[in-house]
Amino acid sequence: MDKEQTVFVVDDDEGIRDGLGMLLATVGQPYETYGSAAEYLDAYDPDRRGCLVLDIRMPRISGLELQEILNERGSELPIIFITGHGDIPMAVEAMRHGALDFIRKPFREQDLLDRINEALDVELVRRKRSIERNDLIDKINSLTDRERAVFESVADGDMNKVIAFDLGISERTVEVHRANAMKKLGVRTLAELIRIKLAVESLDSTD
Repeated sequence: MDKEQTVFVVDDDEGIRDGLGMLLATVGQPYETYGSAAEYLDAYDPDRRGCLVLDIRMPRISGLELQEILNERGSELPIIFITGHGDIPMAVEAMRHGALDFIRKPFREQDLLDRINEALDVELVRRKRSIERNDLIDKINSLTDRERAVFESVADGDMNKVIAFDLGISERTVEVHRANAMKKLGVRTLAELIRIKLAVESLDSTD
């Protein structure tokens, strides 16, 4: 388990909180427990890593409502809901809104640990993708308008003379902008340039 990842347990039942805390402690997994959604939100830090083990039924702010609030804040923490038998329709709804999994009470400790391990793996992948996405955005934003135009045209397969004509500049200037763009984007080949453009288009389609 990644020591930088924390399992956040949110449950209004003190016995459940204590039991989960002892279980996580036995496997050396960092954890924090909270008795309500409001208590967790007061301590919430978007930079913290890990996953959330969340009771679906809680007074005042329910687990579903906390999930909605976290979604609005752009949280990428995977959520595992703890549910009773009658909460299955609610758990299904929670998964439609991005919850990773749910586990029914009473549950086997190993089953929960397995789901937590899966959630922590998912968070690692999400975090890696987020870092890569932000890095790509920074690189694209470092391009001047003209470098961006040349980059997109080159990646579309346009020849230098066509780009020069379209932009009203010389082929030599196109070559300079192309070299600058490739340097800023950290690529050396046309294939890498095309992959960057496809990645940018993918970002644009999800915004």
